[in-house]
Amino acid sequence: MTGAHHGRDVFEYALLRVVPRVERGERINAGVLVYCRARSFVAARTHLDERRLRALDPEADLAGVRAALAAAEAFCRGGESAGQGAGDDAGRRFRWLVAPRSTVVQPGPVHTGLTADPAAEADRLLELLVR
Repeated sequence: MTGAHHGRDVFEYALLRVVPRVERGERINAGVLVYCRARSFVAARTHLDERRLRALDPEADLAGVRAALAAAEAFCRGGESAGQGAGDDAGRRFRWLVAPRSTVVQPGPVHTGLTADPAAEADRLLELLVR
């Protein structure tokens, strides 16, 4: 990190929500995506409450949901683990992840805030909104 960044920067975040049965619209929060353009930072933090998911849908594909959440984390990290997103910058990876899609793991709306530490912000939001 450069010495120039002592202040707070705008960041964006979105929840990752598990919607086990799309037709019912019920969901649980299972992660958070955080993006800070000024710091070229993007990360996903995830936590799956399997008991809550089973309560919504006893037939839920836990392994599939865990794999989708792990894939979001890997995609944010970039590099080899990001697959086709490996060469994309942080912003492109965030925009791809928050694009609506009809899968079991869906992004929520994007919100903004100010932070001096986007990584700590990701941890804080996971605790506040997911755990």
